[in-house]
Amino acid sequence: MAGITRRGVLIGGGVGVGLIAAWGLWPRDYAPTLVAGPGEHAFGAWLTIGNDGRITVAVPQAEYGQGSWTGLAQIVADELGADWRTVGVEPAPLNPLYGNPLGLNDLLEGMPAILPEDVRSGVGAWPAPMLTAASSSIRMFEEPTRAAAAAARAVLCMAAAARWDAVWTDCATAAGFVTHAGKRLRFGDLAAEAAGLSPPDPLPIGVGGAGKLMGQSLPRLDAPAKVDGSLNYAADVRLPDMVHAAIRQGPPGDTRVVGIDRAAAGRVRGMIAVVERPGWVATVAITGWTAQRALDALAPRFATKGPVIDDAAIEAALAAALEAKGQRIASVGDIDVAFRGGRPVSATYRARAAVHAAIETPAAVASFDDGRLQLWLQTEAPGVARAAVAAATGLGEQAVTVHPMTLGGSFGFGLEHEAGIQAAQIAIEVKRPVSLVWSRGESLLHDRYRPPALARMEARLGANGAILGWRAALATPATGRALADRLLPGPGIATALRIDPADRYAAGGMTLPYRVPACAIDHHAIATALPTGHLRGGAHGYGCFFTECFLDELAHVAQSEPVSYRIGMLGGEPRLARCLSTAASLGGWEGGVPGSGQGIAAHAFRGSYIAVMAEARGGADGRPVVERLVAAVDCGRVVNPDLVRQQIEGGLIFGLAQALGAATGFTRGLADVRGFDTLWLPRLADTPDITVELIPSDDAPGGVSELAVPPVAPAIANAMQAATGQRMRMLPLTR
Repeated sequence: MAGITRRGVLIGGGVGVGLIAAWGLWPRDYAPTLVAGPGEHAFGAWLTIGNDGRITVAVPQAEYGQGSWTGLAQIVADELGADWRTVGVEPAPLNPLYGNPLGLNDLLEGMPAILPEDVRSGVGAWPAPMLTAASSSIRMFEEPTRAAAAAARAVLCMAAAARWDAVWTDCATAAGFVTHAGKRLRFGDLAAEAAGLSPPDPLPIGVGGAGKLMGQSLPRLDAPAKVDGSLNYAADVRLPDMVHAAIRQGPPGDTRVVGIDRAAAGRVRGMIAVVERPGWVATVAITGWTAQRALDALAPRFATKGPVIDDAAIEAALAAALEAKGQRIASVGDIDVAFRGGRPVSATYRARAAVHAAIETPAAVASFDDGRLQLWLQTEAPGVARAAVAAATGLGEQAVTVHPMTLGGSFGFGLEHEAGIQAAQIAIEVKRPVSLVWSRGESLLHDRYRPPALARMEARLGANGAILGWRAALATPATGRALADRLLPGPGIATALRIDPADRYAAGGMTLPYRVPACAIDHHAIATALPTGHLRGGAHGYGCFFTECFLDELAHVAQSEPVSYRIGMLGGEPRLARCLSTAASLGGWEGGVPGSGQGIAAHAFRGSYIAVMAEARGGADGRPVVERLVAAVDCGRVVNPDLVRQQIEGGLIFGLAQALGAATGFTRGLADVRGFDTLWLPRLADTPDITVELIPSDDAPGGVSELAVPPVAPAIANAMQAATGQRMRMLPLTR
């Protein structure tokens, strides 16, 4: 925390204003908008303290199960010296103060031509949006929240010292009290006075009796409301005179509604209106069930211009792209020299389109009155959502208010806002508040899929089995460029995309953490009408599968034990090597010999490291039966160990779903899956024995939410090679 000063953290202050904490890189013309309620006092842009001692932390990150509400609040409580039982959270107001350049940069894999320098650094006239993505919540916001809490703690001590006629630096805080020489005062009793004081320079971060909560497994703040059902999601919002809408959308591409049966829909009791737009039609009724019945009676028909999306067309496009010239994403050494002479080892890998399949389907509530629109929306990027809705409705952004709601999973689909746009357009047309909830089938048919991919992997081995050269060619849509265009719309992005067509997002997970003398990775973009987007883990979900499986193949060709083969190339990544050795030791690694059913894979991601060992055998339905997963994790300094374990365990299960199912093919422009019954998703009976070991570290916190997803599929595939002697080169893993 060196270099943080009062001048760098405070924007303003004074009696009745409070401490306005930001992070020092942002321009000084962003006014704070955190509002203190009755009996509360604002201490900067990050927290309020009530006269009753309650502390409320403003969290700019969406909560969808990853624990960002708890983690960021715990950092504030730790630095402040608070009693955890008095700490709560609220969504931060929409304000560039809470922009997330780190999350944006990491989400897009550092695509420098797309992101202007001011966005990457967080300065300038074009701030990064508020964004929950790329496992960035703690990494981005630990410093500003800790600094704001330190400033608040300092002025609380000043207020207490003034009452006691003491030196404020001799005061300390603990469990919600300021203490000194046997005396103590509650934060609530001091809040009004403290809010009018200016903190010292430099800030006393980590000094004064705080720091008691870091590293503790404190209970989650969102757990009680989720357990008793009182936590509201977008579909739970109810407004006076509200109606409900059901929607059906046509196939992806240039689609139009060509036929509906209005008379049949009108005969459904409770039916109110039909709303049409290019590509979709919605029915509005007094209840959601009535709206769905009316939609079925409406029987909309669609026509799509241009090529129809299906499996054959996708495969042909991938194969053709792989033969065309690609864009070099990464390179080391002279790849042509490395492959000169000798016979390379090669293999082709595939991945089908993967679905989000979150338990909560897309939903939004919209209310339009007197030229102003209010929107209750599941979103990971509220500012982007507001801009998209304003553009679609013809309203100014200042006329649109977005209320971010908690999300039931999301897994990245909260970056998209189609449901919000549709709800807004329906509400404006019918002139009543509207609740729109997509059906399960609609959410699967109109997902933004993790794209299909085809990879040609090649390597040249030396006489001792060492890798002399590594070459990977990847064919897949340019998902990162399209994602950047949606998150940062404007002519500057379009120009940048033309200048540099490289899509580093699409090749995520393909860059090796291992030392090889020569390496080249090329991306071959395909043009497709298939809507693609970010799914938990991004392209690392297939990139890690391709690289770690092929690396396992090379170890077998070199007649080398897979763990030692990897560790031998990790001289520059000792943390990843330790994860490998720890996972092997905990799992009772037998060397991956034939018949062992053991496989291993490793990955470095978002500043964290993980190795996963799997034990698997062949199942009667052609899918592997996974009996055990052992994960060793180094994610740096840990705020809350339980949160980390929850995310690693959840990531392992998510990775299991991606390895064995949660994917779709396409027929006549539509996804083949319609519901959970057509997806293979892990049930309790399918869940393997799971062991997670957190390796102690004093390094800066790394990302956790996505970390465990990528290495699961390759670990299982490598285990199946050991169990059956057959190499599985396609996701999902089926024979």
